[in-house]
Amino acid sequence: MVLNYIWVAFFLVAALVAIGKTLFCGDYQVWSDIMSASFTSAGNAFEIALGLTGILSLWLGLMKIGERGGVVGFLGRVISPLFSRLFPGVPKGHPAMGSIFMNVSANMLGLDNAATPMGLKAMQELQSLNKEKDTATDAMIMFLILNASGLCFIPISIMMYRAQAGAANPTDVFLPILLATFIATFVGIITLCIKQRIRLMDPVLLSWLGGMAVIILGIVWFFSALPQEAVQVYSGFIANFLLLGVIVAFLVAGLFKKINMYNTFIEGAKEGFKTAVMIIPYLVAILVAIGMFRASGAMNVITDGLEAFVTWLGIDAQWVAALPTALMKPLSGSGSRGMMVDLMNTYGADAFVSRVSAAIQGSTDTMFYVLAVYFGSVGVTKTRYAVPYALLADVTGSIAGIIAAYIFFS
Repeated sequence: MVLNYIWVAFFLVAALVAIGKTLFCGDYQVWSDIMSASFTSAGNAFEIALGLTGILSLWLGLMKIGERGGVVGFLGRVISPLFSRLFPGVPKGHPAMGSIFMNVSANMLGLDNAATPMGLKAMQELQSLNKEKDTATDAMIMFLILNASGLCFIPISIMMYRAQAGAANPTDVFLPILLATFIATFVGIITLCIKQRIRLMDPVLLSWLGGMAVIILGIVWFFSALPQEAVQVYSGFIANFLLLGVIVAFLVAGLFKKINMYNTFIEGAKEGFKTAVMIIPYLVAILVAIGMFRASGAMNVITDGLEAFVTWLGIDAQWVAALPTALMKPLSGSGSRGMMVDLMNTYGADAFVSRVSAAIQGSTDTMFYVLAVYFGSVGVTKTRYAVPYALLADVTGSIAGIIAAYIFFS
């Protein structure tokens, strides 16, 4: 229901802003811009789904091998002490546990292309336990929050964009992003545990969350001692080495179990193709609404107003120029990425505002995209309280990214 109101609001606000620009500014071009954006966004939605088709076919094919080879189940048992607390509605040993683990691990390594197919597989497994097929379960919402908060240890893509923009040290945003994304994920988990009445004082849950905090601090300490050039090299190597290791583990397990891996891969790949087709309407719906909202100039109205308000309060306003990245982040990954790149081109890659923008960009995932793709892949239309809690994690990540940038760069 919340998503329904938000979706309608995008169109209505776009129309109201367009009316205002025409009446008070004599701008008639805005109407053409809005409609052009609707057609462009619809085309982009299809292109995204088309681009996902090959990736989904590849990884769901590999996941099918890993599932029948027992690797996914093994990983599920390893992580079961934590996930059985966070997902109490999922039976122990259920295939969903292994798929969730694979998805979260890929997100941590910054491997978006691998994380999405694994996440869709996990959502399909969770849907198999769902008695009301059009309504999100508590487990689905917890899984969505883990993805929307976007815990990422190695933000490879952001480092790459900074390098392309001529940053002296493209990896200098690594630690601020790591802290911001951890805080966003931590807040998302804690608040959702409270909402779902999951016992936070459980010794196992406390030890896992505490251990995660120790790991984060250890990574911060390790990489802070490395030369900046080495950070990008080591982070990229670790991510891709582990990913290839997963593929090899799937294939070795398949050989050991003597399964027909080619036929198994084809079976999983067909599921990937069907999933890519299923998400197209959901992507069109959300991306068209966002595209028209942007084209109307509503985003500029919001950012200009906030900048004036912050200046009026007498607060340091260096970060305000990066605010469009934060506002666009839950709406459009490509949009927020474009704004980050535009800031680097305008102010320079090493400008403070460019670093703030990068920290915000890496703090969380694109919430509405994640929601549309994951829920859309299984036909869930009633998202319950997923949107406000995902937005809370997103806002927390953006604020943490701004503060972290001030700590490391001011």
